[in-house]
Amino acid sequence: MEDVKAFIESGILELYVLGDVSPTEKQQVEAMVQKHPAVKAELSEVEKALESYAFANAVEPLENQRNRILNSLVTNLADDATFTKKGAAADNVVIMKTPANNFYKYAFAASVALLIGSLVALFNVYDKLQKSNLQLVVMTTQNQHISKTVGYMNEALGVFRDTTFKVLKLKGTKNLPSGGMTVAWSPVKKKVMIDMTALNMPENDQEHQYQLWAIVAGKPVDLGVFDKSTADSSNMKQMKSVAAPTVFAVTLEPRGGSVNPTMDKMMVAGAVNL
Repeated sequence: MEDVKAFIESGILELYVLGDVSPTEKQQVEAMVQKHPAVKAELSEVEKALESYAFANAVEPLENQRNRILNSLVTNLADDATFTKKGAAADNVVIMKTPANNFYKYAFAASVALLIGSLVALFNVYDKLQKSNLQLVVMTTQNQHISKTVGYMNEALGVFRDTTFKVLKLKGTKNLPSGGMTVAWSPVKKKVMIDMTALNMPENDQEHQYQLWAIVAGKPVDLGVFDKSTADSSNMKQMKSVAAPTVFAVTLEPRGGSVNPTMDKMMVAGAVNL
């Protein structure tokens, strides 16, 4: 299979279509076409590409140029027949044959073939460059994902290794018996973090968001809203600060949050053990 790929990429198929191959190379191409369907298909694509290029770049000549070119072709393609004046030539007159000047004709044809071959090669290089760019984009995306994951791991390790943080497990209520989430709270730093990877809750719709609350001195304190989504499931999310909570709870509220928690929409809750 590698030999077939190398044969296709060698450029011999383009030269074959242009008629610029030796008899041996011609036989080689025809043998490969008969033997390998992939070579046959590629040859067909090259023929179509050159035909499309020729039609797309055809230029209609001016009328006077058309006549000059046609007259030139008639002259250059004529055989070596001798043209004489009207009437019979004298016996002692030797009629000279003037060979047609084919140099410029063949030079022009070779130039056109070289130009088309170069364009085909350029197209192949461009196609390969596009594929390489696509691979680079994929690799960049993968690297960004890896960097994001590493960043999350470092952040999570930083929180869990910080002895000032208390790790609390919030459990599901009757609205979500199987629900649960992890909250990390530092009494010293008054900092609250939620672990999005451990968020065992269904995704919210576009009209609602989850809202975290802290019960402080018997009153609910808003700690901010968050979404459960795949795009936001690989990081530690920092919420609003709080000093001395006794309970953390999450309710489902209209998007943007509420001033007071909707108690019949409480999803998870957990007490703070000081």
